[in-house]
Amino acid sequence: MNRNDRRVLIAALVVGVIVLTGIFFLGEPLSNSPIRGEETKSRERRNIPYAVTPSQQPETFYFDPNTADSTQLLRLGLQPWQVRNIYKYRAKGGVYRKKEDFARLYGLTVKDYRRLEPYIQISSDYLPAATLFKGRKEEKDGNSRSNGNYGSNKSNENNDNLRYPVKIRENEHIVLNTADTAQLQRVPGIGKYYAKEIVHYGKWLGGYVNVDQLDEIDQFPKEAKKFLIIQHSNPHKLNVNKLTLQQLRRHPYINYYQAKAITDYRRLHGKIEDIRQLRFSSDFAEKDFQRLTPYLEY
Repeated sequence: MNRNDRRVLIAALVVGVIVLTGIFFLGEPLSNSPIRGEETKSRERRNIPYAVTPSQQPETFYFDPNTADSTQLLRLGLQPWQVRNIYKYRAKGGVYRKKEDFARLYGLTVKDYRRLEPYIQISSDYLPAATLFKGRKEEKDGNSRSNGNYGSNKSNENNDNLRYPVKIRENEHIVLNTADTAQLQRVPGIGKYYAKEIVHYGKWLGGYVNVDQLDEIDQFPKEAKKFLIIQHSNPHKLNVNKLTLQQLRRHPYINYYQAKAITDYRRLHGKIEDIRQLRFSSDFAEKDFQRLTPYLEY
């Protein structure tokens, strides 16, 4: 390389060093540039979580959907957008005339409605205007009674009691194992759904031995248990030495693996004298023995 070429190369290197030094000391940070800055902010926005409203345990109390305010509706476990829909419906002149009307609320699940249904109380002010003439109908019924026609009025009274059962007082109780669905609906907090579930689960168990067994029903209202009592419990017994695996597993307290453990023990060791003989089985825990004992015979 001759002398002129060397001079040109050195000059180019010096200029390059000066340019790079200027960019390093005088240039703006990348995050301040319009494009880079927006990208950085966008990433930061994506990393910031949305504000989450603290979850609140839904409450249950008596309410009228025609007059309940937003605070009460939110305490019941309804979503804010559901509360807005209720307000819009009422603002347009909509009226909840019966409990079933509330079930039409958009987004309300079957589970939520069954939980709220026993606590819905529609004020008489929102009943159909035809009920204003009920007195005339009773007067007619009185005339019918004077003519010897007693059956129709008694039938109407019974129908009213079936549709709107009178709830029992604080100091009154209902026997759990002997009550039917109509009697169970008289318990505060229990409507048609839970009354049917109580009877169904009682038959599946073979009879209740403890009121706390009602907690095994999904979302059962705990405050209703104080109105129910057990008297002369006599549950249906399962003979663990005679029943087959399929028959044993039909009971809600015995799963497939536990039923198999019972039949395997009988096959290997003979007759079972006490269910706790299976205490070394990994399929049974102490709580299983405690709740199964009242339902077993040997």
